[in-house]
Amino acid sequence: MTPSTLADWVGACTATLAPLTTLIRAHVLAAQRLHADDTTVPVLAKGRTVTGRLWNYVRDDGPFGGPAPPAVWFRYSRDRKGEHPTDHLTGWTGILQSDAYAGYNTLAKPGRQPAPVVSAGCWAHGRRGLFKIAERDKAPLAIEAVGRIDAIFQAERTINGTPPEHRLAVRQTDIAPLVDDLFDWMRECCRRMSTKNPVAHAMNYFLRRADTFTRFLTDGRICLSNNAAERALRGIALGRKAWLFAGSDRGGERAAAMYSLIVTARLNDVDPHAWLADVLARINDIPNPRLHELLPWHWKAHQQVHNTIAA
Repeated sequence: MTPSTLADWVGACTATLAPLTTLIRAHVLAAQRLHADDTTVPVLAKGRTVTGRLWNYVRDDGPFGGPAPPAVWFRYSRDRKGEHPTDHLTGWTGILQSDAYAGYNTLAKPGRQPAPVVSAGCWAHGRRGLFKIAERDKAPLAIEAVGRIDAIFQAERTINGTPPEHRLAVRQTDIAPLVDDLFDWMRECCRRMSTKNPVAHAMNYFLRRADTFTRFLTDGRICLSNNAAERALRGIALGRKAWLFAGSDRGGERAAAMYSLIVTARLNDVDPHAWLADVLARINDIPNPRLHELLPWHWKAHQQVHNTIAA
């Protein structure tokens, strides 16, 4: 089977399933808090490849006990300009968890409508820089910094999945002192080091963004890390080894649509193959007001009821 035939099949599937992609987008953008990240995707362009991007926006209310099902919405772009997340999140406001990519900054500017986005930093991303130095150079200050950050993560694990009010109370009582001590200690360490020291550079990643890194101490909905978005991108990293590149911008857009469907299914513990096979067979016979019944979490509930009756 030729690649063009397969591409045509994928294109037909994404067109048929477009109403579900739209419903997933609406569900994601109804969240009060989102995780955001992006990754590269090679795109064929006149005999060479250029580096496109796949962006993802993840709704995951589980860490603060929210009842809404998890979902992820992917978008494709030809480059990594900051205008893309600004466009993707037009009309949305809430808490955005991300790395320190400057392209998200416009979303948080005063005067943005309907309101500025509240930025929250990713402790796992900041820890990574210190961990690499600790592992590679055995630098004592980096090792201690990683240990202090790990203590904060350990304290957070005890409140994962609990309501925001409980998370906030525990953070203010037990975790805020750990964070205050860490930042005070980092500032003192940096005063005694050259700014060119790799450890100082890694610590300053936190210190320059203290407001975004400490925001979780004032809102129980905020997570300590952006791991939800990073996990949702893992399949793309594996996929690049199989399909190598997108054949065009249209191929990138189709990939974003299919990843939105497949990864959302997986987030809800639904077998994407079984779900898509059933949905493709039925979607044209479902009236528009009932299309939401085909979303992975509703489909899963229906299957469970059906299996119970059959048993």
